Amino acid sequence: MADLFALAEQRLEWIDQRQRVVAQNIANADTPHYQPRDLTPFDQLVRNQAIAPAVTHPSHMQGRVELAALTQDVPAERSLAGNGVTVEGQLTKVAQDETNAALVGNLWKSYMGLYMTALGRGG
Repeated sequence: MADLFALAEQRLEWIDQRQRVVAQNIANADTPHYQPRDLTPFDQLVRNQAIAPAVTHPSHMQGRVELAALTQDVPAERSLAGNGVTVEGQLTKVAQDETNAALVGNLWKSYMGLYMTALGRGG
């Protein structure tokens, strides 16, 4: 289950990075010729990822967090100035990320509750 916590942490870091990219896209919605960007989808990043062992001793080697790759978002439409940002599309991404963050948080709480119960501290 420790791997689940690492995966949840990675997902939250990915969501944080994506929110920054989406915010930058929205901030440049009126910039001529600006092309929106997005991150590589999370499922593609972890599809072939090997699970790292848990660090149970201070002398164990630490894992590392890979930053998500920045990709160019292909716009469905462009403004007359050549800008490809659609604010509605970016706000949809914000809503999706908010929902995913809540899901990861709820899963985290549920599994922590199971651990606490197994340790005899749950209630």
